[in-house]
Amino acid sequence: MTAPTTMTFFARFERDILAGKKVITIRDASEKDYQPGTVVDVSTLEEGRWFCRLHIESVEPVQFSALTAYHAEQENMTLDELKQVISDIYPGIEALYVITYQLVK
Repeated sequence: MTAPTTMTFFARFERDILAGKKVITIRDASEKDYQPGTVVDVSTLEEGRWFCRLHIESVEPVQFSALTAYHAEQENMTLDELKQVISDIYPGIEALYVITYQLVK
């Protein structure tokens, strides 16, 4: 399996990513194949507009029920906000993956 070379985010997250305030993303199993050490081009989900490159640092499994305030802090939101966003995007999914990244300057 070839590691993905692109990633998309909702446009509302662009400012936090570029400011270094959002340093993880939590995705479902369909996006677990990112490889630590690779760099991906990032664009907005809505219009496909490129806005940065991210260096993938780690990909680790996490259960929805095990999400903590630390995960929320890394997402630059509260735990309640984080759980709501994930529930909206991945309703009913317990098995998730935390993708940690660093902005490529």
